Amino acid sequence: MSGNAAVDEKIADATDLEVNVLPNNQAMSKWTTSRKELWAYYLYYVGNNGLSGFNFGPSQFQNLLFLAGYDPTHPPFTVPCGDGGCVLPYLGRVRDINAIVLLTNGISFAIQAALLLIIGAWADYGHWRPNITIFFTLLAVAVSFAWLGVEDPSRWRAGIALYILGLITYQCALTFWTAAFPGLARDLPEVKESTEEFRNHKKSEAEHEQFQSLSRNRISNMSFTISSIGEIVILAIMVGILKGLKSDESTANNTKAFSVLIAFSGGVWILCALPWFVLEKRRPGLKLPRGTNFLTIGIRQTCIAFRECMRLKQTFLYLIFYFLMGDVLNTTVTVIATLQNSVVSYSTLQLTLLLIVGIAAQALGIYLFWVVQKHFKISTKAMLLFNVFWIIILTVWGLIGIHTDKFGFKHVWEIWLYQAFYGLMVCPWYAYSQTMISEVSPQPQMFLFFALFSVVGKTSAFIGPFISSAIITAADNNDNMPFAFLFGLGTISTVFLVLVDVDRSRVECEEFVRAEEKRDAFGGD
Repeated sequence: MSGNAAVDEKIADATDLEVNVLPNNQAMSKWTTSRKELWAYYLYYVGNNGLSGFNFGPSQFQNLLFLAGYDPTHPPFTVPCGDGGCVLPYLGRVRDINAIVLLTNGISFAIQAALLLIIGAWADYGHWRPNITIFFTLLAVAVSFAWLGVEDPSRWRAGIALYILGLITYQCALTFWTAAFPGLARDLPEVKESTEEFRNHKKSEAEHEQFQSLSRNRISNMSFTISSIGEIVILAIMVGILKGLKSDESTANNTKAFSVLIAFSGGVWILCALPWFVLEKRRPGLKLPRGTNFLTIGIRQTCIAFRECMRLKQTFLYLIFYFLMGDVLNTTVTVIATLQNSVVSYSTLQLTLLLIVGIAAQALGIYLFWVVQKHFKISTKAMLLFNVFWIIILTVWGLIGIHTDKFGFKHVWEIWLYQAFYGLMVCPWYAYSQTMISEVSPQPQMFLFFALFSVVGKTSAFIGPFISSAIITAADNNDNMPFAFLFGLGTISTVFLVLVDVDRSRVECEEFVRAEEKRDAFGGD
């Protein structure tokens, strides 16, 4: 590249990043979020709904393990799995298949944590983020179609690879799509108008902050609600597919149906993603600091963000809570999913109908949470605390089943009840926990702190499954025993959320931003 071309490029980058600095150190972007772009953002989430990588993929994996496994009360591979349990040799020892699922889940999240530590920062620099979203989306769709080649129990080891790849690509695509959220919310026409009113002293800072908070919550809650409605339509079509495949007539048909559903959900995903690929505005990120490159910036950014987070007491308290409670919920849902699959005997039709109930409840739950919050102008923290209480109740539900077979996700009626409960009372976590990050992070470094929370969330997500897998193995394959650990961890983590003072956090962030004007901690504007 010639010298003049390089200068021209820098000028173009500077023009893209041109902002008007406001009295409270917030920046006015030149971009405006259009209605089409916002709905393309919502539609993408209809496709990236988790059915392939998070729902049917894990279920098919556990189904293959069950069909390939043997009853541990008899000599190896002489009696198929039944009421006496189900085990397989895995990573050097014979393990319960539920422990295998949890252990593999932990491996997947460990890989994700390492990967996002390196590339997670790319969401903040240059114009990389949209391309990375596209890359992981296409890879996830390819993995979905690859399941069509894994329909026999003898190929359960190939299922391990697809299970891990499916989770990684789903989570990475979701992470980079989510990274667009702060920019979309900031550039909403009504938010920019509110910012102008605040700058012209027509609105108080408290009124402006509350308006921004409600606007962020609206996008977050609407994305989840619309995704849920779209997912119900997809699941209804899947019921027709299962009827056509006669999935309930034989084990072979049922196993094949799992793979077909995964591939179908992958096809829907790519169709829903195309509008976002085209309509997303390529908002520029930061410039790489001197002495860094794309291979080192992730680790450097995480270290800097963690160091700076230590100066923000309220942000750090929420980071601890997010780390612990995210682990609790991820592991709780995974443990319940393994129990659910066993209870319904891996029936694709039953699991699809259960998901319809769960997703319908999810749409209703998230929307009702938002309506109540909007009507009564309840803070994000209060809504999150209410939501966390029900997550802990979920662990208590499983805890009871340690010493009894009458309760604890061991009966079909409990699974139906769980799906409704999970959707109504637990799923709002995914909206409010993300919005809360923006409540306790400095506005100019919002992307940086979102990246930090993303890495922390993925790091915590592999600890719980590893511990839970070890607990099940040590407890003579008692699949409910991990709930004791999850209940204790969930209770402790809630204390940190209670301690977060959002008003104090705003003051800390203001002081932080003013201090950053005097020293270039982040190495670039």
